[in-house]
Amino acid sequence: MATITLGGNPIHTQGTLPEIGTKAPDFQLVTTELGTVSLNNYTGTKLVLNIFPSIDTGVCATSVRTFNQKATTLDNTKVLCISRDLPFAQKRFCGAEGLSNVENLSDFKTGSFGEAYGLTITDGPLAGLHSRVVVVIDENGIISHAEQVPEIAQEPNYEAALAAL
Repeated sequence: MATITLGGNPIHTQGTLPEIGTKAPDFQLVTTELGTVSLNNYTGTKLVLNIFPSIDTGVCATSVRTFNQKATTLDNTKVLCISRDLPFAQKRFCGAEGLSNVENLSDFKTGSFGEAYGLTITDGPLAGLHSRVVVVIDENGIISHAEQVPEIAQEPNYEAALAAL
């Protein structure tokens, strides 16, 4: 269990992030077109997992916009933006913002992604949602960076994540 804060108040996740140097846990997530993808869909590609509580909050939206801009310069890399939002909301947001360099994926059906990565919030007003996390996975499926952002309202360290590629 990790302790993070929301507005300075402690809240908890149900586990801890996978360790750097370990194989990334597989996942099944829903695309904005209602298809399903797994980690195997991205074999041979570097991944930045930008994980957050909801696309409809300011900091979450900022992280998606920032990674969308930075993704234009990344070779053999995909940025996956993952939340428990419905795929319709994710698609609406990216369409309205004109974002095309990130891929939005939803864990709305089962929450199993959040559980496998140890980042589901267990208490407080955001219980059941994902905490703000960035995980970088190399082209061999090995985790090279993992950041649990300590305060939900804080942006992730973009530069540290990109340096891990």
